[in-house]
Amino acid sequence: MAIHAVLFDLDGTLADTAPDLIAALHRLCAEEGRPAPAYETLRPQVSKGSRGLIEVGFGLRPGDPGFEAVTQRFLVHYAAAICVDTVLFDGMAELLASLEESGIAWGIVTNKPHRFTLPVMAGLGLAQRAACLVSGDTCAHPKPHPAPVLHACALAGVAPDEALYVGDDLRDIQAGQAAGLRSIAAAYGYLGDNLPITDWQADHIIERPLDLLHLLNSH
Repeated sequence: MAIHAVLFDLDGTLADTAPDLIAALHRLCAEEGRPAPAYETLRPQVSKGSRGLIEVGFGLRPGDPGFEAVTQRFLVHYAAAICVDTVLFDGMAELLASLEESGIAWGIVTNKPHRFTLPVMAGLGLAQRAACLVSGDTCAHPKPHPAPVLHACALAGVAPDEALYVGDDLRDIQAGQAAGLRSIAAAYGYLGDNLPITDWQADHIIERPLDLLHLLNSH
């Protein structure tokens, strides 16, 4: 079956959003007079979004007293400087251009809320080029539920078996496979603290974005 669409996770797969997310947490820590965790400690947690960063920075988890209040303050900081140092991963711009030249649609399926997804994509100059932007609050269930991936396929006008889903978190692979897509694990991403990437049971693992072209050419 030919591939007619490639869907990407956003944070850690399409774009390196860690600098702006971590800067927001560091500003919040400074407000609170708390020592800020090192960038290298926080970076793997970006795949978990605000939940992962707040847990490392403040020792709070969902359901803990104060978690929601701290999270909302963090999001205010993030929204104020959302696409300052965020960049595409090396080779991603070339990959997207190659997909477009080949007539292959591409889009985003992320757990990031839409109010942050759109400004990031607009800041990168990509919002109008994507065939779909499916955020964490677009469907009733976020990843690893397959609903967002299936919704993206519908928006892009492709059947699930005509699409690939690329992500840097175990939830991405689970969502893609549950939706019937071939799943690609991005080893260059944040990866979190899940199982080793080799245990995710992805259909393929890529070390850099342009590796995806080799996979597409082999189909």
